[in-house]
Amino acid sequence: MSVKNLGYMGFSVKDVPAWRSFMTHKLGLHEAIGDDTHALYRLDSRAWRIAVDKGDADDLAYAGYEVTDARDLAQMEEKLKQAGVAVTNDAALAKRRGVLGLISFSDPFGLPLEIYYGPSEVFDQPFASPTGVSGFLTGEQGLGHFVRCVPDPQKALAFYTDVLGFQLSDVIDIKAGPNFVVPAYFLHCNGRHHTIALAAFPLPRRIHHFMIEANSLDDVGLAYDRIAADDMITSTLGRHSNDHMVSFYAVTPSGFDVEFGWGARTVDASWTVVRHDAISVWGHKPVRHGALVPGQVVPTGETA
Repeated sequence: MSVKNLGYMGFSVKDVPAWRSFMTHKLGLHEAIGDDTHALYRLDSRAWRIAVDKGDADDLAYAGYEVTDARDLAQMEEKLKQAGVAVTNDAALAKRRGVLGLISFSDPFGLPLEIYYGPSEVFDQPFASPTGVSGFLTGEQGLGHFVRCVPDPQKALAFYTDVLGFQLSDVIDIKAGPNFVVPAYFLHCNGRHHTIALAAFPLPRRIHHFMIEANSLDDVGLAYDRIAADDMITSTLGRHSNDHMVSFYAVTPSGFDVEFGWGARTVDASWTVVRHDAISVWGHKPVRHGALVPGQVVPTGETA
C-alpha cells in the first residue's frame, strides 16, 4: 500500500503579496483565490495545488498525498497506526482542503503531512496562466516534488519507504564543499522520477526547494527570462543526471528555491537503483551570491 502522488503543498510566508506576484507574474500559475493573507494556486483542473498563507515560518507548512478512495485511506491510516504514528481525523480540515476524506500526522522530523482522497475538480473553469504557460505535467504524477532537509536521512528513508510506500529511485552523492559530501535519496511513488528527495542539508528550513514541471521547453525558457529580469535566478539552465530534467532554479520571496523544469524521464517496471557523483550533466551553475542551489549547501549561520 502506497500513496499515489503529491497532491498539494501549503506554505507559511511572511509576505503574501510578494508571493502572489511571484506565483502569477513569474511562475505563471493560475490564482484561484487571493488576498493579503491567503492565496490558492492552480496548475491544472484541480481547484488548487499550492496554498500560501500568512505566517512567520517562511517555509513549507504541510504537504498532502493522494490515495484512490476511502478504502485506501483507511488502509493507510491503519498502516500508520501500526507503525506507531499518531493520526488525526479532521472533518473540518477536510472541508477546508476541499476533499472527501483526510487524515493528518507528521513525519519523523515534524513536517505536517496529510493523506486524502476525493479532491475538488473544476473542469468548468479551465486553467489559465497569466503569462501564457501552456500547462503543467500533473495527472498521475501529481503536483511535482520537494527536497526535504532532515538530520537523519536513514530514519526519514525508513519512514517514507516502509510506512508511506515510496520506493528508492537513485542516490546522488552531492559534493557540497571541500571534503563535504551529502548523499541525497530520491524516491518515487508513481512514474515521476522523484516525488520527494531526502538529504541532511544543514539548512534552517524544512525544504531546499520544490519543483513544478511545465509542458514545454519554451515554457521553461520564457519563465527563465521573466525571472532573470528581476535577478531572482539562483542557477542557470541545466539537465539533471538522474531524472534528465532540463530546469533552472530561482529564489522565492521566502528565501528557499523553486525549480522550474521540463522533460524528465519516468520510472517504469524495468527501473533499477543506481548512484551518481554529479547532480547535473550540464548547467545548473550558481549565479546568485548566497543562493541555495544544487550542489551548494550553506550550513545554518554561515553564508555562501
